[in-house]
Amino acid sequence: MSDTLFIFDTTLRDGEQSPGASMNRDEKVRIARVLERMRVDIIEAGFPAASPGDFESVQAVAAAVRDSIVCGLARATENDIDRAAEAVAPAARGRIHTFIATSPIHMREKLRMSPDEVLERAVWAVRRARGYTDDVEFSPEDAGRSDTDFLCRVLEKVIDAGARTVNIPDTVGYNVPEQFGALIATLRERVPNSDKAVFSVHCHNDLGLAVANSLAAVSAGARQVECTINGLGERAGNAALEEVVMAVRTRRDQFDCDTRIDTTQIVPASRLVSNITGFPVQPNKAIVGANAFAHESGIHQDGVIKKRETYEIMRAEDVGWSANRIVLGKHSGRNAFRQRLLELGIEFDSEEDINSAFSRFKDLADKKHEIFDEDLQALVTEEGLAQGGHIHLVALGVCSQTGEIPEARIVLNENGEEREARAAGSGPVDAAFRAIEEIIESGAILELYSVNNITSGTDSQGEVTVRLERGGRIVNGHGADTDIVIASAKAYVNALNKLVAPGRREHPQQGQPI
Repeated sequence: MSDTLFIFDTTLRDGEQSPGASMNRDEKVRIARVLERMRVDIIEAGFPAASPGDFESVQAVAAAVRDSIVCGLARATENDIDRAAEAVAPAARGRIHTFIATSPIHMREKLRMSPDEVLERAVWAVRRARGYTDDVEFSPEDAGRSDTDFLCRVLEKVIDAGARTVNIPDTVGYNVPEQFGALIATLRERVPNSDKAVFSVHCHNDLGLAVANSLAAVSAGARQVECTINGLGERAGNAALEEVVMAVRTRRDQFDCDTRIDTTQIVPASRLVSNITGFPVQPNKAIVGANAFAHESGIHQDGVIKKRETYEIMRAEDVGWSANRIVLGKHSGRNAFRQRLLELGIEFDSEEDINSAFSRFKDLADKKHEIFDEDLQALVTEEGLAQGGHIHLVALGVCSQTGEIPEARIVLNENGEEREARAAGSGPVDAAFRAIEEIIESGAILELYSVNNITSGTDSQGEVTVRLERGGRIVNGHGADTDIVIASAKAYVNALNKLVAPGRREHPQQGQPI
């Protein structure tokens, strides 16, 4: 058994299935480059058949990444597999990940297929994918609720057909660690050719057990874990990459394997994903939460001062917390700005883009004395938001005082035409949103309004996330500014641009029966 645990990051695919967490091509490439710097083994870049935009994003990641394997997801259909093969073709090393459901409820209610038909289709899909690449992964969807005998039959046949990796998903987060670990051990023991493939696991967090189930599987012999940054993912999310990696690294006495991950890149990757998706990290989140290495109890503080190991089982700097917190200010030059962005994994396509971002940096530096890495990440994200969409914020004025109803005046540029509106509201943000709707008339429902400070201090940028819903479609909008009302308006406009954008992506679990 290999002593290497392969990390398969699916932030760009399963993570993107979080309601409102859709990422554009450039954002996916930015995240992929950080994952590559972290030395992630496999990056699942998306589901190419879902939409033209998804296809282009996977293709762009495949072209940008050289050191990690780039993977595309495909249902067990001809079009899906062909599109995935085309999308990952530019990669130095490409993988096709194909799947079909094997649980009784999925076969009966969703696929309308018999077990023999599912088995035949699984083998066919792997063989077709092998026509494009030697690196094929197969997943029996909802394996956690599948019949073990049937799973053994399917896995034996797909390995014979050429699957190098077989992934066992707990698709609905139903399993518990002892049960799931026993399942992996049983499959490895009973499938005659199990030594010809790497066993992988993909656990969801519906019962809060995704990481625990993944680690139980590793103890039982799994040597690939599918996970996401910050545990992002559909419903309650996936196993968190940072927790899996640091659990294995910290508890080497329990695990006879380790990953190749550069753990110092964990916190920067966490911040980037949070910034791009607009999903804030809870303060008490393991490894990457703001309080993960904070101590308020006097007993704890005394112990850490005397000997760090009394209350800390890992070093904050080992996961990227302590390095380069305050790096730039208003007197910093273009080269220092460019260099720090490169260190953060941010690259520009042209000098024009660099100049535009540097101009925004100088504007921010006039408002803030110290510029943090988080500010730079937000600044570059704002640069991308400013360039996309057909609705742009031109001007915003708000009057808010005690005893008076707040009123907002807003000017938007929509498709090159400037339009102005005024509206009153229960507060300045409400008034600004109402003024925007006076112009756009989107009919969207505001489902979420969230504010977080990007850094500390009263001059911190406020990071606003709004979630809009219209006709069953959900989008997140993101905005940042030292003025929270302006940040809110930016976020609302960003969400509107996504809401009216063409090319809505199809969810990988939707579509006609396979």
